[in-house]
Amino acid sequence: MSEVVMPRLSDSMEEGTILTWLKQVGDEVAVGDELVEIETDKANMAYEADVAGTLTEILAQEGETLPIGSPIARIGEGSNGQPETDEGQTARAAGPVSDTTPAPTGAGPASSPPAAEAEDASPRKPSASDASRGLDQQSGEERVKASPLARRLARDKGLDLKALHGSGPGGRIVKHDVEEAEVPSSAAPAPSTQPEGAGAAPSAGGTAKGEVQTRDPNKLQQTIARRMAESKATAPHFYLTIEIEMGKAVEARAGFKAAAQEGDVVPSFNDMIVKACAIALREFPKANGAYRDGRFELYSRVNVGVAVAASEALVVPTVFDADRKGLRQIAADTRALAAKVRDGSVTPPELSGGTFTVSNLGMFGIEEFGAVINMGQAAILAVGAIREAPTVRDGEIVPGQLMKATLACDHRILYGAEGAEFLARVKQLLEQPVSLAL
Repeated sequence: MSEVVMPRLSDSMEEGTILTWLKQVGDEVAVGDELVEIETDKANMAYEADVAGTLTEILAQEGETLPIGSPIARIGEGSNGQPETDEGQTARAAGPVSDTTPAPTGAGPASSPPAAEAEDASPRKPSASDASRGLDQQSGEERVKASPLARRLARDKGLDLKALHGSGPGGRIVKHDVEEAEVPSSAAPAPSTQPEGAGAAPSAGGTAKGEVQTRDPNKLQQTIARRMAESKATAPHFYLTIEIEMGKAVEARAGFKAAAQEGDVVPSFNDMIVKACAIALREFPKANGAYRDGRFELYSRVNVGVAVAASEALVVPTVFDADRKGLRQIAADTRALAAKVRDGSVTPPELSGGTFTVSNLGMFGIEEFGAVINMGQAAILAVGAIREAPTVRDGEIVPGQLMKATLACDHRILYGAEGAEFLARVKQLLEQPVSLAL
């Protein structure tokens, strides 16, 4: 019999939460079958079985959180679909079996099974999670293909996944499909009978702010809260802001768009920033490192994380070896990663290994902000909007395309002059964007 333990699904994972069991006790399991959906500190993932057999016991129930290495299930060598834990029941069904072991004193009649065995013999009631996963064991239908996030949303909304049409790869149901689906009328909330304007005064048990509603953050939100607090508490941040003339970058991107064929990926300004940072990181190794356990760690690969707004969270997927990739490849990578983040299919390996981060709020009209350094990195670049503003060029006032960028540095490894030189190099690369293509 093989024991299934809570797996380590990301480099920073310390514990996991069981979301949904995709197999039930008595089900046959093949190597590679999706066994259970687990919520990690970075994403929700379906864990695949690495042994074949029959699922004989589930040790961790849905909603339980366990540390890495804790047993969560057992898989044995079942026979004809019968789990090993039901061997006694199978034998009884075949007929009487002789037993040479003397019965203990005071034992009841042989025809009266223990209470526990009687309960085991009763058919298991289908759980609500079976219905939400779209399983139909009686008819033998194949399990609905859906991302873990889509399954969770469907369960919360009371939707049957079998009734939804998947728009993801291979017909996979993703977050967008669940959000667009209509909630069954039986699940719709009852209309409020409270008269309009009645909420002005605090109700009994409430406060001057009204009723207080509390909710627990999910695993990802807990991780973000913990790491941001740890970063600000342990890494002495200092900030450097520079203004960059983006006029030539604007012209270069217009040229990319004009030359692009139908279906081609056109690099964005953020892709140019990622590439500029990657080149500068190669030239300034300490900016591509981290302070850890009293030592400087300098990394050989330049992996730039790109902050992406997810559902009620901030996720940072990684563009690996960004210094060795062209602008179009970086653009293709960032778009694919952002799409995975938003439909919930991004994997922990795609969220790991970052050596530097770019966070851009320019699309929201934010001109300038300071970001919090990700743990295990030396710096993060916060990018604002490109705005038209008068600027002085060759002694004359001319229209300009200006963008502010703020570098947050961990003073334990990256000092003021080094951070300033790094930021100046990024500015130089963006103001002469032809160098980004070399």
